[in-house]
Amino acid sequence: MRQEHRVGEKLFVDYAGQTVPVIDRHSGEIRQAQVFVAVLGASSYTFAEASWSQQLPDWLGSHTRCFAFLGGVPEIVVPDNLRSAVSKAHRYEPDINPSYRDLAEHYGVAVVPARARKPRDKAKAEVGVQVVERWILAALRNRQFFSLDELNTAIAGLLERLNQRPFKKLPGSRQTAFDSLDRPALRPLPEQPYVYAEWKKARVHIDYHVEVDGHYYSVPYQLVKKQLEVRLTARTVECFHANQRVASHLRSMHKGRHSTQAEHMPKSHREHAEWTPQRLIRWAEQTGPNTAGVIRHILERRIHPQQGYRACLGILRLGKTHGEARLELACRRAISLGTCSYKSLESILRQGLENLPLAQTNLPLLPDDHANLRGSAYYH
Repeated sequence: MRQEHRVGEKLFVDYAGQTVPVIDRHSGEIRQAQVFVAVLGASSYTFAEASWSQQLPDWLGSHTRCFAFLGGVPEIVVPDNLRSAVSKAHRYEPDINPSYRDLAEHYGVAVVPARARKPRDKAKAEVGVQVVERWILAALRNRQFFSLDELNTAIAGLLERLNQRPFKKLPGSRQTAFDSLDRPALRPLPEQPYVYAEWKKARVHIDYHVEVDGHYYSVPYQLVKKQLEVRLTARTVECFHANQRVASHLRSMHKGRHSTQAEHMPKSHREHAEWTPQRLIRWAEQTGPNTAGVIRHILERRIHPQQGYRACLGILRLGKTHGEARLELACRRAISLGTCSYKSLESILRQGLENLPLAQTNLPLLPDDHANLRGSAYYH
């Protein structure tokens, strides 16, 4: 039975079964390009392009370029149950891939996957694929291509001819049907095209940061140990909890570093954030040059100085507990031994070793002062 499609309602999308070989001009290696096909339900107006894979970035990129080609968006997109579209197939409530759902929300379209073993759901896509294979891919089978752009230029020319080719049993063509039926019913494109976003799950560490590709981003401290959904683009990192955005950062490629927003910190940590390296060093200089030297060393050996603030504040508070004169002597000994850390200074003061002549003291290296650790010179 012939299906009737309401104008502007459905866009059927799939990949052709045939691939197209593309030759690397330098190495001679051959890669098989995939061919994405999209067909509007009412007019059968067709879009096709080649990409390197059926993976998520290519799948979403083809949708974005398809909507631009159409000059608008339909109400519904009907994909097959490939992995880039559906995370988990289900007859009644399939799980849409989060990034695909993100694209759909950006364009204001609904994603309704074809039901498994229900060929009528995707008949339009299958016919569209057959037409593209017959009138486009068959015409290219004896040609050689040396880049994806070259292949897509050839596809675009044949695609225009396909859409202008007269129907056999109906008046007009795909192009005229599109102009009179689907085009007026399509919804306008958003101001900006969709930017590919990847979704990941991340658990909040005890220091209220989540780790993404080796960099650490802060979230509200109340979410410690919670699992978040993280949306990544080339420029931004957004964190969501219970479908609500709780943090947004510019994306950083510096591994091991932290992006921290003051409003995410508990009050005690915000007080630490008010410190600066210069302020800590000036405070240490009031105790003496050796104390200032230890503080400077700790700050310089950190990629991000804030990571050393807590240790520096702890060392300076040792002056209140044991006296500033004793702390200055302990810092002189720690510098001579190469053990400039809170643990080392606390041990020297607790054992009363700060007054011993340097040559008579043989303190062991503490674990965090192991010789294999990078010193401050590493970062300069």
